[in-house]
Amino acid sequence: MPKLPRWTSVEAEARLRAAGFELIRSKGSHRIFKKDERRVVVPFHSGRILHPKIIREVLEAIEEAP
Repeated sequence: MPKLPRWTSVEAEARLRAAGFELIRSKGSHRIFKKDERRVVVPFHSGRILHPKIIREVLEAIEEAP
């Protein structure tokens, strides 16, 4: 399996928006994006790299998006 990319929360948000996801709400330092029935939560911490599990979740959500 290839290595996952290293993204900040800003980069993950840009990829989600490009795939058609919309920001539905924000609570604390977490932003919740939704497209159809798929929901993705991205933690927003200034300049920090996201955990690989979060990146994998974002990539899977983008791949499922038509």
